[in-house]
Amino acid sequence: MTQTCPSNYPTKFEPAISSSETCPDYFRWIQQDLKVWQETGITRETLERAKPNAHFRIVIKSGRLYVDHYDKAYQTRDVFTIWGILQLLRMYPGQVPDLELLFLCHDRPGIWKKYFRKEDNATWPPPPLFHYCGHRDAYDIVFPDWSFWGWPEVNIKEWNKLSVAIKEGNKKVKWKDRVPYAYWKGNPMVSIARRNFMTCNVSDKYDPMVRLYVQDWKTETRAGFKGSNLEDQCTHRSMIPMEHYWPIRPNNCVDLKFAVEWGNNNTDKAQVIGRQGSEYMLKNLEMNYVYDYMLYMLQGYGKLMKLDVTVPENATEVCSETMACPITDGGLIRQCMHDSLVMSPSVKPACNLPQPYEDGELKRFLQKQENAEREVEKWTDEYWEVQSKILQQ
Repeated sequence: MTQTCPSNYPTKFEPAISSSETCPDYFRWIQQDLKVWQETGITRETLERAKPNAHFRIVIKSGRLYVDHYDKAYQTRDVFTIWGILQLLRMYPGQVPDLELLFLCHDRPGIWKKYFRKEDNATWPPPPLFHYCGHRDAYDIVFPDWSFWGWPEVNIKEWNKLSVAIKEGNKKVKWKDRVPYAYWKGNPMVSIARRNFMTCNVSDKYDPMVRLYVQDWKTETRAGFKGSNLEDQCTHRSMIPMEHYWPIRPNNCVDLKFAVEWGNNNTDKAQVIGRQGSEYMLKNLEMNYVYDYMLYMLQGYGKLMKLDVTVPENATEVCSETMACPITDGGLIRQCMHDSLVMSPSVKPACNLPQPYEDGELKRFLQKQENAEREVEKWTDEYWEVQSKILQQ
């Protein structure tokens, strides 16, 4: 009630049971994301060059968390990112080293590789910036999305509840009874590629076999989000071959149509792939893995610190109590915090971190992805060549 952080938090992590579980393969990207600073480490000068892109700075010192805000993030992205890190400290007390990090809450990456060259001493190494999104042409350090702990503005539950709801929603309509069209719903205004794809809804030459819907969040807010529950959208067939997704070239409506044609003509294969994609998400993105990923990322990042970790004068100490207790009017923000609160330290240690990618191994992995994309493009082009010849006869 005094709005101060308790002094009796656990400071040591003492798991009751051991763990021999290996983390999912995507954990290998932790080492890959941090690799660029392995030789130089992260100095004060290097870190501060990320500040112009950051919404806030987080300082963790002796297991306590401090925040220095620079700019207001969209909605509560910053709030639930900070909340998530606080829950990590509660789950693994004493396991996160002293560190400082800068965080960007926008949609797009902020540290593009083309502006940072190793041969240019003035720009190397790139500034470390934590962010929700990664890109093969950016150095942003990928960190779990804020919505794992809830997105109250759009009535998205924290992930433990939402994943269960999606799993149940997936059972509502059998695969064979689902609408045999491609489906997407979202805000097209945040991306040129999205806006261009909205034109794929209509064609005077053929049935485009896609259903693309504009998600108007203002209207949904007024209507109480009746049309935006994710678990209610499992009514369309997946168009994912290969393994978990089907690559679509930008600004290419015919790619979408062929993807749906393939899925409808190969329903057994498409269903298997769709199931694999769903199972991968529900199994490998459990919240314990989200926290383990955060833990290993912050531990690896902390080892790169070549500076004295300092709490800025303008920073404020925050904890679960000071963030949640002042919210006394109920509502979705408080509900998300309540649902995602870590009540006690984990009874077991984090999963075992897999070995990082070796250069040759990573190259083969990326080449495999590229080959899969090229193969689908080849199928698509051949399909449309045949269709064109049929129309000309």
